Amino acid sequence: MKKYLFLLLLVGTTFYAQDVQKVFDSANELYQEENYEKAIDLYEDVERLNFTSSALFYNLGNAHYKLNQVGPAIFYYEKALQIDPNNEDVKNNLVFAKRLALDSIEELPQSFFQKIDSNYLKSLSYNEWAICAVIFTFLGSLFFVFFYFTYSSGTKRFFFVSSMFSFFLLFITLAITYQQFSNFSKYKEAIVFAEETSVMNAPTLNSEDLFTLHEGTKVMVLDTIDNWKKIKIADGKQGWIIGTEVKELN
Repeated sequence: MKKYLFLLLLVGTTFYAQDVQKVFDSANELYQEENYEKAIDLYEDVERLNFTSSALFYNLGNAHYKLNQVGPAIFYYEKALQIDPNNEDVKNNLVFAKRLALDSIEELPQSFFQKIDSNYLKSLSYNEWAICAVIFTFLGSLFFVFFYFTYSSGTKRFFFVSSMFSFFLLFITLAITYQQFSNFSKYKEAIVFAEETSVMNAPTLNSEDLFTLHEGTKVMVLDTIDNWKKIKIADGKQGWIIGTEVKELN
């Protein structure tokens, strides 16, 4: 009985994957025909089926970019980079999309460690760092087994040093994985979707306006109260914005 249930599940999953691929291919055809609005509808159908990939978000970003929809274009390019941080095509298109955004915000100077984090550590997602940790665990264990069963002193020394070095790299990758996951969970990024919105000094409509943001600007979400979100922009300014006017990336 369990065997038949497994086969039914496998067949159902296969047909489901084929259906998703058909919708995705149809959306790609509509995009090639420059029917961007209908292509977006089909891409979003695929997304609603809980199918996510860098290619899907990249194509969604491209379709919105063709329609001059700056906020959604930047949003989906950023989503694509979360899955594949080293995708050069996405990075290049994101640069072009950001040029359409009205806000020009000068970023705060980064410290030495912040530069290392943004330039190197974030080149891999926390899931990819976790995979590195698993690889170093396997290598460290394998080298230790070789060390245990080898009798030549020179070879034994080589395997011992290799094993200790692998475990050392394991601890480093575990620390990086924890840091990246903690930052991902704690600091939520979002993209402004409203064409223009005011940032207030308190989460109420009658509070004072601090500054104005426009569609496509990336912000950090620090807190949420009712339908308000406390945000921080690249130059360090903070304030409250209506929650429906931004869309979180995480």
